[in-house]
This record gives sequence, C-alpha cells and structure tokens, in this order.
Amino acid sequence: MIALLFDIVGMTGTFLVVGAFFMLQLGKAKPTGLLYNMMNLSGAILLLISLCYNFNLASFVIEIFWIAASLIGLYKYLKAKQISAVA
Repeated sequence: MIALLFDIVGMTGTFLVVGAFFMLQLGKAKPTGLLYNMMNLSGAILLLISLCYNFNLASFVIEIFWIAASLIGLYKYLKAKQISAVA
C-alpha cells in the first residue's frame, strides 16, 4: 500500500512537470511566469518525495537541479513583480 502512495505522488509530480512543458509549448504558460515555475517546482518536489521510497541517484540529482532552476525562476518573477509595483 505504501508503494502505491509513493507511486501516486511520483506520477502527480511527473504530470505537473510534463504538463508545465506542454503548456509552455502550446503558448498557455510563459517561461518567466508564476504558473510554469510553480508547476515545475511542485512536480520536482513530489518526484523527490517519491524517490525516498525507490531511490535512484540520477533522478535525485536531476530533481535537485529542477528545483534550483524553478526557485531561480520564481525569484526572478517576484523580483520583476516587485520592480513593476514600485514603478
């Protein structure tokens, strides 16, 4: 039963990351937007959680980089929002 839970968490993460990419390609999301970066961050975190059950070093490393890239994107988004609010 616990394996099923981790599989569901991992698949949800996969759908978020892949869904964000599809939305980007379809012009429904911007690479600098909140939605795109939040979907990537959430998906990567969920995939990382799923790796706690079935560990894979290569997958772990790519998810760490995916989280870092998403956090950079969110930082840039918030910084741009802050600058536009001041102007």
